[in-house]
Amino acid sequence: MTTQQQLADSRSLPPAIRPDDPRYAGLVSRGNRRFAGTPDEVCLATSTGDVVHAVQNAVTAGRQLAVRSGGHCFEGFVDDPAVRSLIDMSLMNRVEYDAELGAFMVEAGATLGEVYRKLYMGWRVTIPAGLFPDVGVGGHILGGGYGYLCRLHGLAVDHLHAVEVVVVNDAGQAESIVATRHPDDPHHDLWWAHTGGGGGNFGVVTRYWFRTPGSTGSTPADLLPRPPEQVLSFSIEWDWQSLDEQAFVTLIRNHGQWFESDAHPDSAYAGMYSELYLWRRSMGTITLEGQLPAGPGAQQLLDAHLEALSQNTVPPSARKVEVKPWLAYALEGSGMDTRQHNLKTKDSYQRRRLTDEQISVAYRYLTSENVPGPGGALILHSFGGRVNAVAPEATAVAQRDSVLKLFFVAGWEDTDDQTPHLAWVREFFRDVYADTGGVPVTGTASDGSYINMPDIDLDDPDWNTSGVPWHTLYYKGNYARLQRIKATYDPHDIFRHRLSIRPS
Repeated sequence: MTTQQQLADSRSLPPAIRPDDPRYAGLVSRGNRRFAGTPDEVCLATSTGDVVHAVQNAVTAGRQLAVRSGGHCFEGFVDDPAVRSLIDMSLMNRVEYDAELGAFMVEAGATLGEVYRKLYMGWRVTIPAGLFPDVGVGGHILGGGYGYLCRLHGLAVDHLHAVEVVVVNDAGQAESIVATRHPDDPHHDLWWAHTGGGGGNFGVVTRYWFRTPGSTGSTPADLLPRPPEQVLSFSIEWDWQSLDEQAFVTLIRNHGQWFESDAHPDSAYAGMYSELYLWRRSMGTITLEGQLPAGPGAQQLLDAHLEALSQNTVPPSARKVEVKPWLAYALEGSGMDTRQHNLKTKDSYQRRRLTDEQISVAYRYLTSENVPGPGGALILHSFGGRVNAVAPEATAVAQRDSVLKLFFVAGWEDTDDQTPHLAWVREFFRDVYADTGGVPVTGTASDGSYINMPDIDLDDPDWNTSGVPWHTLYYKGNYARLQRIKATYDPHDIFRHRLSIRPS
């Protein structure tokens, strides 16, 4: 469909919502509470035509624009004071099978929970995407997308068949383009850029289509992975009071060694996903949460895993294990709602476990009493499996041999002074990676960071003394290709933020 047809089909374009509209406050406060946006207008898009219209208006008026899907950006890219036009995608939330493309169409404003429910209830299929049901698909998919089923089925972008993007061409005109994974598609590069190139770089995604590569036929239920019907859900606790430094180091070493030895796609544990929450000691416990497909032998697999983690250290103090329908588990979500807190986060890929010295650094920061309140953690996410069966250049996600993903987070209330919390998480991250300039430089043990958890400190020489630029940490050798695509589809750098891809 041409841009003109889309505009004609959008018979009644929604008015721009401005600060005097009672809806405005709710629309500009759907993000990390650490940031507050003040755009001149918000466009509540309901169609691709709306988005084309909103982008063209912003370009013509010279207003910097940004896009919001679910509102979970960890930095202030959307709520930047420089942003004067905000496109809100939350009303574009359809999920349906598209017989013409032979793939499942998902609009960019749909949440992961909506996607999981509609795909499963309609066809008993899913995509291996994220952990939080209220995260918007629009930005999540762009960075790669990982979650409960990633070790079993790879990343969400490994199943991306096509994408519709509103771009601004060399003439300054907004237009929509559908780009597919077919190598002979003239817009194949634009599709590739959206398999991990990050949000806010090339244009506004309005629709995604998903279909697993190699799937055949036209029966929808055969075109995407089937999740397990039921999962064995577990929540395991260790009492912080029982863990001295040696016991803590041994526990985290055991955990890392286990994932080093069990990251291959054909493992009996390929279906297991877990998150080890190393909360600050004032929280009282360390928690291992996750799931694996239920069925014969599932409990024995979990027991063996916990036995390996407890070898020569303190055993768990409590455990909760139950069988749940997969959909119910997926819709429960994981962790905190990132839109209800002031947050600063950092992230890294690990090819190997943390060293004992790094674990001791973690112990020091997690047991420190110099920061008020309990809000802080290091979370170790299981990784590997089918994620690592894809070549680094096949998608824009270049990190394809990691075994763990690490997530450092500080959180605080609106009334708190943010200074000690920011210092705590920044210094924690810096000291864990002290041997590589304060950041996880690609090497034997680490492999950079995940663009969906953006961190502007990687572009700050006060915190990144490695000499390795931020874009190498995120994109490695794929950055040059992303730059060329940026120059082709966003030649005027309309879509930009602090960590956006620079045109070549």
